[in-house]
Amino acid sequence: MNELRKEFEDIALPHMGAIHRAALRLAKTEGDAEDLVQDTYLRAYRYFDRFKRGTSIRAWLLTILRNTFLNELGRRARNPEHVSFEHLILSGEEPAGFSDPEEELLSKLIADKLMDAVNAVPEEFREVILSDLQGFSYKEIAEIIDCPIGTVMSRLHRGRKLLKSSLREYAADFGYSDRMGKM
Repeated sequence: MNELRKEFEDIALPHMGAIHRAALRLAKTEGDAEDLVQDTYLRAYRYFDRFKRGTSIRAWLLTILRNTFLNELGRRARNPEHVSFEHLILSGEEPAGFSDPEEELLSKLIADKLMDAVNAVPEEFREVILSDLQGFSYKEIAEIIDCPIGTVMSRLHRGRKLLKSSLREYAADFGYSDRMGKM
């Protein structure tokens, strides 16, 4: 076994549990989380020569995990999975979790609009918002994006304001607003 591989195994593999938990928060399903962890460790090993010794390997792995997840999310958004209505009718199959067509359509519209709104937020705020939506703590987000916790809190506050502003009109179209006419 070469020395680089041994070093990688010694310092990166002990963090696999934490990386898997973070992947599960991002991916939401066990299978997707396992794929995400595998992709993360493959990329980490491939680019291990770029890891700065003496820095946090966990933060480096979490950064790779986050970037891998965001890349996959972007790929899926650009190439959505299409299911033929005729195929479903002829095969008698029912999509998993499919209950009410109106509810499904509304959920899809809201999810699409939310992702459009998140993607429209400037990158410095978007990465913090996405990390927050996935349940990461301020400390974990700070490690992932390599900045102070105060910066994370500030970016999250400003990002949420931008997101709220961009979703206000959309929510009003669906009849959602508070008593004062604001969200």
